[in-house]
Amino acid sequence: ISSLFSAYSCSGEKETNPENSKTKTARVVGYLSTDNFSKMNSIQFCKLTHLNLAFANPDKNGNLVFNGDIDGLIKYVKSVNPNIIICISVAGGVISDEQAKNWSYLIDKPENRPAFIQNIINFVELHHLDGVDVDLEWNAVTTGYSGFVMELKKSLAEHKKIMTAALPNNTRFENINAEALNAFDFLNIMAYDSTGPWTPNKPGQHSSLDFAKEGIDFWHKLQSVPSDKLTLGVPFYGYNFTYPEVTSSTFGQIVEAGTQFAEKDELGKIYYNGRVTIAQKVEYASQNTGGIMIWELAQDSFDEYSLLEVIHK
Repeated sequence: ISSLFSAYSCSGEKETNPENSKTKTARVVGYLSTDNFSKMNSIQFCKLTHLNLAFANPDKNGNLVFNGDIDGLIKYVKSVNPNIIICISVAGGVISDEQAKNWSYLIDKPENRPAFIQNIINFVELHHLDGVDVDLEWNAVTTGYSGFVMELKKSLAEHKKIMTAALPNNTRFENINAEALNAFDFLNIMAYDSTGPWTPNKPGQHSSLDFAKEGIDFWHKLQSVPSDKLTLGVPFYGYNFTYPEVTSSTFGQIVEAGTQFAEKDELGKIYYNGRVTIAQKVEYASQNTGGIMIWELAQDSFDEYSLLEVIHK
């Protein structure tokens, strides 16, 4: 029955709200990492409005390097959901020193930007993508960031493509000026990782509902980003603080350990978001933001305990 139901709920029927036929569709933005392209047949792309393919990084000449059969994946996703908006996500939270050096060289020297941006546009056009998600973080947000973002936006707009960003829950990097922040079509708030492998002595929940509310307040009230331009990020993974070496577990792995854990937020010293918390976050996001963002789609439990299903409903 459940497989019949999920196939039915993915058949593309319009879900209408009789009280207000003008309701705006909320965004559901999912990231898919190149490591997980092999799981694409398990993911219900019909339950997303946006898909971000993660990650591409430039070589020293500014050519985007992306590992994975991007065209095969896009073809499959579009066959399931012809209306989905697919972006290439550039950089990422963990980049090598060499990649960081390439970024700095390409964006901090204004004379290097035009050719690099042209390479990005060529990549987007070649693979029939709908835009670019900028995920430069922390030390990689160098002095050229804002100039790069504004020039990239101009080029993308000329090609009728979108530009978004993934930004931390409650930190605005000093190299992001107001004009650059404003240039993004929407922001994906990374409302997770408040603790993790980098703080092994701080075991606990890394993505609480309160933390999410703080992030929304930070970007809306303190940074003046309009509510509908904010997308609340939720984690499909947790952190295991059992041993000094903190590891991560996917939601799928946690449910495998026992289906009762799907409704909880912790299992021993593993802290994650179960279905109840995800539902609460979606409720809150629907009142205070333009949608939900997921890191990462392939970490879900592909059965009746699916978090994507909770978000969709």
